[in-house]
Amino acid sequence: MHTIKVKRVYEKPEAADGVRVLVDRLWPRGIRKEALPHDYWAKEVTPSAELRTLYHRGEMPFAGFAEGYEEELNGSKGASDFAEKCREWLQQSDVTLLYAAKNTEENHALVLQAWLRRQLS
Repeated sequence: MHTIKVKRVYEKPEAADGVRVLVDRLWPRGIRKEALPHDYWAKEVTPSAELRTLYHRGEMPFAGFAEGYEEELNGSKGASDFAEKCREWLQQSDVTLLYAAKNTEENHALVLQAWLRRQLS
């Protein structure tokens, strides 16, 4: 089986990315839709607006955000279906989750990556 990777949308695409999946609810700033090579836009697995707002305003620490986001994923049929799509893609190639956040250490794509790995193990 192949791996699930994360990458900022602003980084150069590579053949090794495999299936490129945008995992942001909103389209990334400064990128035209035709200029972002991606295979799928997974809006169904993004954190809720409420959760994102609390985290980005500094009203919730990252650990609380991650916990809340995982709860949302666990209760979401869309997330479950997305995990199954990933399972299929991973039989053929790597899957790269694309995100726009500036913070590369604490962001929803990393939480999603960890959740997917647990779901698919």
